[in-house]
This record gives sequence, structure tokens and C-alpha cells, in this order.
Amino acid sequence: MYHDVLVPTDGSDSSTAAVDEAVAIADGEAATVHLLHVIDEGTEMSASAPGMIAPQVTETLKEEAESALDDAERRAEDAGVTYDRTIREGDPHEVIAAYCDDANIDLVVMGASGRSGLKEQLLGSTTERVMRTVETSVLIARP
Repeated sequence: MYHDVLVPTDGSDSSTAAVDEAVAIADGEAATVHLLHVIDEGTEMSASAPGMIAPQVTETLKEEAESALDDAERRAEDAGVTYDRTIREGDPHEVIAAYCDDANIDLVVMGASGRSGLKEQLLGSTTERVMRTVETSVLIARP
């Protein structure tokens, strides 16, 4: 039923749960898991405020992206699941929606909340926006 499963990951407990769900689904369906990390351009821009050094912030964000994807990749490899990994920059929900269209994604598996803070613990704002904008099914995973 599923050929291409997208799992956006930020390394949070919630997104790690999503990776595990996506890997389990892909394993049962012989599907490809698309591991995606979006570097939020809003975070980059807000970090370029006076007194901040933007190149160092950008490098830190890229290191965090690689770390989150390395962990997700290990989980996919351990399960013997086919995967690819991508880092993109932009508004997370817009990048996720575009990726869905570009890669013909059958299912998006997302964490219920990410790293953005306490006010969004019920359902992360990115997850909510993705649910409202993509035309594919979205599975919400909780840690």
C-alpha cells in the first residue's frame, strides 16, 4: 500500500518515535523511508540579530540536522529498510509539503510535537500545518 514514507525529523523524542513508526511501516510494506530535516530559515534569520554571528549559527543548525539524520539513518539500517536522507532549508511545513509532491509520498509520519517549546506540546504547530496542507495521509507518532 505504501511505497514512499516521509518522516521529517528534528532529533526530538517525538520525531524519534515517528522514525521508529515509519521504519516499522516501511519494513512491512517494502517501502522507502525518506528521512528529512528542515533547517528553519526563521531560526537562521532570527539568529542573525545584532551581536550574533550568523555563520556559526548556520553551522550549528547543520550539525544538529546531520546528527538527527544520522540517528534516523541508523534506525533504518538496523531494520534493513531502504531509505534516503535529505536536508533542506525553509519554512518546515512548506518544505515538507513540497517534498511530498516532489517525491510522490504516500504517507507522512510525524511526531506530535518537536523541539519548539512547551506551548506546542499538545500538537506541534509544524505537524498541525502539515496535516492541513498536504494531500496525503499523516500519521502522528507519540514517544
